Amino acid sequence: MAPAPLAAPEFGAADAFVWHTEPDRLEPVPQVNRIDLKLLVGIDRSRDTLLSNTLQFARGLPANNALLWGARGMGKSSIVKAVHAEVRARGEGLKLVELQREDLPSVGRLLNLLRGAPHRFVLFCDDLSFSHDDQHYKSLKAVLDGGIEGRPENVLFYATSNRRHLMPRDMIENERSTSINPSEAVEEKVSLSDRFGLWLGFHPCSQDEYLAMIHGYCTEHGVEIDDETLRAEAIEWQATRGARSGRVAWQYFIDLAGRKGVKVG
Repeated sequence: MAPAPLAAPEFGAADAFVWHTEPDRLEPVPQVNRIDLKLLVGIDRSRDTLLSNTLQFARGLPANNALLWGARGMGKSSIVKAVHAEVRARGEGLKLVELQREDLPSVGRLLNLLRGAPHRFVLFCDDLSFSHDDQHYKSLKAVLDGGIEGRPENVLFYATSNRRHLMPRDMIENERSTSINPSEAVEEKVSLSDRFGLWLGFHPCSQDEYLAMIHGYCTEHGVEIDDETLRAEAIEWQATRGARSGRVAWQYFIDLAGRKGVKVG
């Protein structure tokens, strides 16, 4: 009645994989959806820090798990994929494995699969956060600490989140106000983010950075437009969105490229 043992995946088939369950399997990703590292504007410090940490890991040196937190649309997931591409371009055989938050309970099985592989892996969980009654965060501790076995030496964990402590603020405050031992309850909730050795904050961009992002996209893809028109359109675009971020800059550029008849991708 038990399912057949999981066959060892062919890691040479791709540079990136997505972990699925029911049944457990690593699906190769032939073409990763990403942009070049040089096009990520306004997050230079985070870019350089994450690149350095990832290169250390790819070369077999000590490196930290990383939590990328902060404003939405500011390139948290883009920088992970772009850094992976840059490390690969420098001749390091690093693999990227994406794990969905809903599949965290299966992470122990995934780690056992990766532990014996002759490759180094960045395990990536995008948009990670936990609700009031969510117990998945306990599974994540297995990735970060690894229990008595320890985290596999060839696996590093990167996560992105809009929340610095991965938990809703009102959840933490609730624990503080209603628990018999409030400090202990709060400690359990925030201790998860403390297990990341590297915290990288992403904050809303300035107008100049927003326009620089769009200029970079135009240059990269050969879209021609005069500066005054681009500035006026881009500012109007972000005003209608009620936000200014890297994602909004990309969305304006896609609209612009479409109107100019330039294919992107």
